Amino acid sequence: MDQTEIQVWLDKLRVEHRDLDIAINHLIEGNHHDWLRIQRLKRRKLQLKDMITKLESELIPDLDA
Repeated sequence: MDQTEIQVWLDKLRVEHRDLDIAINHLIEGNHHDWLRIQRLKRRKLQLKDMITKLESELIPDLDA
C-alpha cells in the first residue's frame, strides 16, 4: 500500500472516528440509557483510534542508522 492510499484510508477512519465521537456525546447528553449501545460505539471508536495510530506509524519513514 503506498502513502497516498494510506492517507486516503486515514482520512476515512478519522471521519468515522469523529462521527462516532459526536454520536456518543449525543447519546450521553440526551440522557439515553442504552449503555450497551454506547459501550459498543466506544469500543468501535477505540478500534478506529488503534487503526489510525498504526497507519500513521506506517507513514513515518524508517531511518536506518
